[in-house]
Amino acid sequence: MGYLSSEDSALVTASVTKAEQNTSGEIVTVLADRSDGYSDVALLWSAVAAFTAMSIWALCPGFMTDKIDWLLGGWSHEWTTGELLSLMIGLGLLKFLGVWAIQQWDTLRFMLIPGPIKTTRVHNRAVAHFKVGAERRTHGRTGIMIYLSMREHRAEIVADRPIAEKVPAEVWGAAMEDMLVEIKQGNIAEGMAIGVKDVGIVLAEHFPRAEDDVNELPDRLIEV
Repeated sequence: MGYLSSEDSALVTASVTKAEQNTSGEIVTVLADRSDGYSDVALLWSAVAAFTAMSIWALCPGFMTDKIDWLLGGWSHEWTTGELLSLMIGLGLLKFLGVWAIQQWDTLRFMLIPGPIKTTRVHNRAVAHFKVGAERRTHGRTGIMIYLSMREHRAEIVADRPIAEKVPAEVWGAAMEDMLVEIKQGNIAEGMAIGVKDVGIVLAEHFPRAEDDVNELPDRLIEV
């Protein structure tokens, strides 16, 4: 993936360790290259392109066959229904394969994914990671995850129920804004460190650290 150097990862890890010194909350950081492969979206765009090409053929068969005749040397040809159908299907198949092929270029593929779909997939993947790696994994159920998905340019903060019941969602929105200001400038590690700091401040207010508190979740940045 290669988004962060070892020094950058160490910076994020150190920010988690520092933030947890004043709270019983456990902060988990996850940096993902992408949250989904979006093959279903790529298939849909390919199918739409194929259907559109076949529809245009069906609406203007004479124009299309004239072009083919011209390519074949200008001799006119009496096209049978079977030949016309075969050509239309062939055109649709070529269009489908062509659009599918160009979407293997990640930059274009992610440009063609509607924003709401990206947001939903990132949220779902963040929740899935949280359920596996942090949810109910602490004594007081005080786990919280900062999840950043690079290809989609989206981030999520997911928390255990006791935290979610005490801290309004807009509070995390403020932490997210501070984090994204740096990330948009290319400072990924610094942005995540700021996000961790803001989350730690909120957690310390609502879940102060007890004398017998122990570190229950790893502080290191998880890259997936």
